[in-house]
This record gives sequence, structure tokens and C-alpha cells, in this order.
Amino acid sequence: MSAPLTSMTLAEASQQLQARALSAVELTRAHLDAMASRRSLNAFITETPELALERAAEADARRAQGAALGPLDGIPIAIKDLFCTEGVLTTAASHILDGFRPPYESTVTAKLKAQGAVMLGKTNLDEFAMGSSNITSYYGPVKNPWGPVDGKDLVPGGSSGGSAAAVAAGLCLAATGTDTGGSIRQPASFCGIVGIKPTYGRCSRWGIVAFASSLDQAGAMARTVRDAAMLLQGMVGHDPRDSTSAPVPVPDFAAALGQDIRGLKIGIPREYRIEGMAAEIDALWRQGCAWLEDAGATTVEISLPHTRHALPTYYIIAPAEASSNLARYDGVRFGLRVPGASLDEMYQNTRGEGFGAEVRRRILIGTYVLSAGYYDAYYLKAQKVRTLIANDFRDAFRSVDAVLTPTAPSDAFAIGERLDDPIMMYLNDVFTVPTSLAGLPGISVPGGLSGRGLPLGLQVIGRPFDEEAVLRIAAVIERCAGFSGRPRG
Repeated sequence: MSAPLTSMTLAEASQQLQARALSAVELTRAHLDAMASRRSLNAFITETPELALERAAEADARRAQGAALGPLDGIPIAIKDLFCTEGVLTTAASHILDGFRPPYESTVTAKLKAQGAVMLGKTNLDEFAMGSSNITSYYGPVKNPWGPVDGKDLVPGGSSGGSAAAVAAGLCLAATGTDTGGSIRQPASFCGIVGIKPTYGRCSRWGIVAFASSLDQAGAMARTVRDAAMLLQGMVGHDPRDSTSAPVPVPDFAAALGQDIRGLKIGIPREYRIEGMAAEIDALWRQGCAWLEDAGATTVEISLPHTRHALPTYYIIAPAEASSNLARYDGVRFGLRVPGASLDEMYQNTRGEGFGAEVRRRILIGTYVLSAGYYDAYYLKAQKVRTLIANDFRDAFRSVDAVLTPTAPSDAFAIGERLDDPIMMYLNDVFTVPTSLAGLPGISVPGGLSGRGLPLGLQVIGRPFDEEAVLRIAAVIERCAGFSGRPRG
């Protein structure tokens, strides 16, 4: 164990813990020290060192008593500050949730807690998960540990940028994220880690602060495909408290990683070769195809004809659902309250001060598209197009087993670079949004470095509830890429 404890993979750490070559307290202290030394990244909103050491000590005690322990027992992880955690500040990176300490635990974090995972703290994010850069947080932007470049700090991607930065910088062994339109996969690409969004309904949404209920899905972020599979295994499963949670069997995700991909057909959608695509993104995509073909798979060009409508469709549906979900934040029941001369004025003051500019923008868009006279023209039409996008994937999966695309159209950009151009910001999700609209599983795997020495990711998309195939293919890409890059810091 000459290497720093923070450079271990989750799988390696789990083996060391099982063999009693390492204590959970020792492992946790190492990560708490790393968090303290890298606070400049602003990856965490709330650190929970006392709670972490308490849970780590409990894990060591269980191990000393000879209890049969799972692979996550004693593993230090970070939790995106969108998951409600009992008694621990939960903000969704918004001023309007100031002081909110939930009296309950989200289903996902309760599962992880029950399996002995050690929560180090709550990670920063775009406010209410609305963003692609992690610059809309009330608590300030997160810095990508791969920066600065040319004297400028880089965004980690969003909305799960705090989780991505924490994993990439070695502040935790893995982290939870949520993905509405790409918020796990895009920051994973920007930070050079693995991020998997499972099929919609695979993870319970109960106790996760809602953005867009028909799109939000929890997932896992880690340094390797195996680590992501291990964390995801601990997060999934049917939850009767969530009406959208799917009552389907849960396979052994890690067991799929050792299987080869010979005979699989991989779809390459022609519509993803967008005008002006950077040459290095296209080159990486072609390289990914070559890797899969060398491993025995066949690549096949496919058509997803309604892809070009995905972004406008998403930016109608998601804000519409957000405007409804965020109506509950009124200054009455919990969180921030800004006094006013009347009840209406108190509502206005609280929501005006409590929500940031991007959240207000999306609430206004959502309210507009749901209003009388515009519902049919915008929201209803968008839902119909969403069905067409899902049908495109369904038709494609009749002839292919998975789809390969780039994760993002660029590497990480500088903080503030696209702040005044929301359309350019939204275009960061061009490769990830269709998957979310169709509710499909998707994973981002680091495939190489850009000309600036920054990570670039490849995305694998699978059939509904076929995370096993997605992980199998991702593991092959990971092995072929041999990505060993680490942040400069």
C-alpha cells in the first residue's frame, strides 16, 4: 500500500477492507484530509467529518465481529446535495433551501447507508440541477481539478459537477449523481471519470429534490467502470414509495464486466455527426468504433431521425415540470422566508431572492409553455416529439444491441465563458438529452485527451434495463483506451 489511499479504486479499497489490510477509519481519514486540502475546488457544500468517522468506526466494528459484509461497507463516498439526508443540511445548491435538514432519508442514500457506505459530505451542483457547468450554484462554482488552462479555471460540467470533481480529485472513492438531461454523463466526460445513468425507474426518486420528474434519475460516478457498477448495485431496486420505480429484477452488474462483446452490433447514429463537430471529437468516436470492432463487435450506421428535435423538446418539457415542482418553495413550510406586507408579497420576495437567475428563467419558460393558449402549441407537441424520439431508439434496437456516441461536443470550457449565452450552454447536452428523453441507460467512459490535455468521453446507450450490456461495452472501451490521465493538482 505504498500508493496514497486516495488513489485506490473502490474495488481495490473494498478488497483491502475485506482482507483487514486497511481500516475504514484510516481510509476515511485519508479522504477527509484530501477534502480539506482541496477546498479551493468548492466540490462540497457540506462536509460531514464527524458522521463519516462514526460510520467508518461502525464498519470496522462489524468487521472485527466477523460479520458478512458487502463490498460498500466502510467505503467513503460523496452524496450530491440533491439527495435528502436525515438531519444533514440539504440545499439543492439553492438559497431558498437555507437551513433545511430533512427529517427523513432518500431511498438511495438509505440503501447505501444500510450497506455501510460512509458519507463524507454533500457535493455542490447547479442550483436545483439546472445547468451544464456547475456555475449556477448559490454556493459558488465548482472548479474542474484538471484546470486551470491558460490561466483560467475550468467548469467540471453539470449539474453533478461537485460529485465529478470530488471523484476526479481523489476526495472520495465514488459519488452519487442525478441525470435529467446529461447531468451525470457530461461532467464525467469533462472530469475524466465514469458516470452511469441507469434506465428511468431503476433507481428510486423518493427523497431526491425534484427538477423534472419524468426525466430525473439517480446514478453513479466513479473512476472505473467496475467501481461505477459496484456503487450502482447498491443504489438500485424497486421502491413502492416511488410510483415511477420499476418492479424489475436487479442483475449482478459487476458480473457482466468479464463478458466479451463478440457478436454484438453497435449502432452509430448518423445524426450525431453534427455540423461543426470538433475534429478531435470525431476522431475519438471513430477510434471507439475501431476498439469495439477489434474486440469482436460490429458497428452499424443507424438513423435516429428525430434527434435534431431533442434539445428544444427537452427545454420545453423539463422547465414545464420544474415550474410545477418548484411551486412548493413558497417560504411557508421550510427553507428561506423573506417577509412582505402581505402573503402574496412574502411569496414574491421569497421566490425572488431564493431562486437564482437560471432557475427563474426555467420557471418562467415552464409556466409559459403550460399556460392557456400555449399548452397545445408547446408542451403537448413536445410530448408527442418525445414519443417519436423514444420510438427512434426502439426501432434502432431491433437491429443493434447498443449505441455509441461522443458524450459531449467539447472538452471542459472556462468558468464564465458561456455565461451570457444560455443557448450555447444548453448545446452541451446535445448528445445526452435524447437518451434521457427516451429513459434509456447511458454511460460515459473516458476515451482520451483533447489537444489541450483535457478528458474526452465516449457514451454507450443501451436498451431499457440492459445496464449489463452498457457496462460490458464500457469496460471494453475502458480497457482499450487505457485512460490513465489524472488531474494536475
